[in-house]
Amino acid sequence: MDVKLLRIVTGEEVIAELVSENAAEVTVKNGLVVIPNAQGVGFAPWATVISKQKPEITVDRKFIVYMVECDTDVVEKYESLFSPIEKPSKKLIL
Repeated sequence: MDVKLLRIVTGEEVIAELVSENAAEVTVKNGLVVIPNAQGVGFAPWATVISKQKPEITVDRKFIVYMVECDTDVVEKYESLFSPIEKPSKKLIL
């Protein structure tokens, strides 16, 4: 699973699984909008909830400010939400 953080020209930061990309556009699926809150950040469904193109959305690169790798903890949380395979925690049992 290739999880990316995209900053959209509207100001939204979206965490999503990268499906494909080329020089003109980026296709993602299972997008979540990052929402700051008192505990740090939360997530809410991005446009895929109301889109007819479920679950993939193609975004023209001119609307993407940047696209970067996500923090490891964020990727693990994202994968726990969308992966059909449940991974064990990395914490050691003492």
